[in-house]
Amino acid sequence: MMMIKLRTLIATCILLAPCWVSAQDNRIDQIRPDAPELAAYGQHRVGITSLNLLNPRQVDILNSKPGGETVYYDRPLTVEIWYPATLKPQQAPGGKYQTYLRDGKTEISLSGQAVRDAAPDKQHGPYPLLIVSHGYPGNRYLLSHLTENLASKGYVVVAIDHTDSNYHDLKAFSSTLLNRSLDQLFVLNQMAALNKADASARFNGLINADNTGLIGYSMGGYGVVNTIGGGLTAASVDGAFVPNRALAVRQAGNAAYLASQDKRIKAAVAFAPWGWNAGLWDATGLSAIRTPVFFVAGSVDDISGYAPGVRNIYENSVNARRYLLTFENANHNAGAPIPAPKEAWLPVPSLKKIPAETYIDAVWDNNRMNNIAQHFVTAFLARYLKNDNSMDAYLDLTENARDGKWSVDENAQPKPDHTYWKGFPARTAAGLKLEKKLPVAESR
Repeated sequence: MMMIKLRTLIATCILLAPCWVSAQDNRIDQIRPDAPELAAYGQHRVGITSLNLLNPRQVDILNSKPGGETVYYDRPLTVEIWYPATLKPQQAPGGKYQTYLRDGKTEISLSGQAVRDAAPDKQHGPYPLLIVSHGYPGNRYLLSHLTENLASKGYVVVAIDHTDSNYHDLKAFSSTLLNRSLDQLFVLNQMAALNKADASARFNGLINADNTGLIGYSMGGYGVVNTIGGGLTAASVDGAFVPNRALAVRQAGNAAYLASQDKRIKAAVAFAPWGWNAGLWDATGLSAIRTPVFFVAGSVDDISGYAPGVRNIYENSVNARRYLLTFENANHNAGAPIPAPKEAWLPVPSLKKIPAETYIDAVWDNNRMNNIAQHFVTAFLARYLKNDNSMDAYLDLTENARDGKWSVDENAQPKPDHTYWKGFPARTAAGLKLEKKLPVAESR
């Protein structure tokens, strides 16, 4: 009888309102009391605005028939820009993001700290530029817990809605494979131009595009790896992924691809980058990466894979200074997506699974993973985009968190034998591993 009542209660919760989720209006800015030190928001207020861009004469791979003539089109991209802002006396931090669930039809509202179209804070600029790419499918708000947080720490952060790859605009995978890196590079150029000649004057002098970082999740991570020098294999170019060998423009050794390497990109973060298990990368192609890169993965990722998978990309990027943060027993959603919106716990007709599975992990709490990601990405970007050497203390750690020793005196000051992960409160670094490798030339 007790079990029947429990099942009835759970069913009622699912139909009416998910009992176990927060009632805090889909907040993306939650910092848990046990969050590591650098997860906290920074000193800047945050503004946000949207832009519609158009990339002229791009290959329209979805309308180019195999063996036929290549079709071109002007490729539209919507981007969201988070930036350090100055609020008016009557303005309070906070605002809403309107977006969609995984079904591409259910509209939802997210709450954060950014203020729509607030005045940019130019007094402390220009700020390093960050370009963010979502997964397939996804949207520009999928990593908004991270984009908003980083803007508060002195970055201009631009998240791309990758056309043909959004929840509400989902088309064949070939467009994502071809366009991810091209979109990232186009947006970088657009932001550099906006800094010099913004018709509205809002962003003039605000953006330091010469000091750019990339952040990508899943297929966004695939794009990041390719953009920073990981050329695609000949087999993937010749294969069935994209017709007419259109991927050759991103192939290792191709002259056009080599010419596209952009020295303005100084650091990269790749959450669960896809491609190794599909044969898109090999040791030769990955050896061309020289940009410092921070990889994040779940040890049981069944989409991008772990070993083999993300770990192979990390291991074979031998000429880059790189890190690999592993969430033990986490799957593909490790650290990247926002917490599941409350509407995501309800079934929708067009999906076999509830939309929440786009965001959640079976083992780890979303907010917990997000806070850990905010902490480490903050440290990594400050180290490599702001040359803050003090961040090394947060990155050069005992490899397995479980091996760290908590040892402090009566004043909570570390003793000589204290080796616990810096910034993590006692007993909170369980289940994590952080590895670091130097470029081959530096490790000899």
